[in-house]
Amino acid sequence: MSDFLYGRHAILEALRAGRVIEEILIARGVHTRGALEELLALAKSANVPVHGVAREELDRLARNHQGVVARIGEYRYTDIEQVLAVAPARGEPAFLLMLDSVQDPQNFGTLLRTAEAVGVDGVIIAERRAVGVTAAVVKASAGAVHHLKIARVTNLARTIETLKRANVWIVGVENVPEAQDFAGMDYTLPLALVLGSEGAGLSRLVREKCDFLIRLPMWGKVSSLNVAVAGSIVLYAAKQQREKHKVAQA
Repeated sequence: MSDFLYGRHAILEALRAGRVIEEILIARGVHTRGALEELLALAKSANVPVHGVAREELDRLARNHQGVVARIGEYRYTDIEQVLAVAPARGEPAFLLMLDSVQDPQNFGTLLRTAEAVGVDGVIIAERRAVGVTAAVVKASAGAVHHLKIARVTNLARTIETLKRANVWIVGVENVPEAQDFAGMDYTLPLALVLGSEGAGLSRLVREKCDFLIRLPMWGKVSSLNVAVAGSIVLYAAKQQREKHKVAQA
């Protein structure tokens, strides 16, 4: 089953990462400068067919396409074993992101972009009641998805047990009274950060299986943050602490 990837930077990152692209459609008359020029050069070197079409044809396929659309195959997820193999290869403690029923493509894409930026080993998502890797998610991630290992599992609670057997600590981000301030967490442990859905937060089973619960303190009038914002803050805090620890151990 094919999907359509749109936007110059999203397609460019797909080409850079070696993603299989079946064909590229480009609007006739579009200026081939900057990112589009590099995109076409990479497509040529990878023997990806490029076809000029009327802009109206691209409009029927996608909005905000920036004059170029790529037809790609269905995204291929990795498995938990491959995700867990990253940390030993790097010689570092595990650093994973797990998403419990995040459903908005923009939120998912933003979290993937942050996860790639801070160098997580991989991302674990649920197969049901959650958004998968779609063209909209790829665009929202600015192509970061192509540089990540993403595993899609049928049961997050059972996957947590697998992670625990691999000596990974499970840290849930949840705005509940029993959660500790995120600033006091020890992120140098082998860990998986778990974020819940936009409305309900962590599911009961997942929350009960967490070793730690952390929350972001709120000083204003709103009671919580968007999941992508909260997740990005915690991911950067974790990465910063881990980098400082690495320097201190050197």
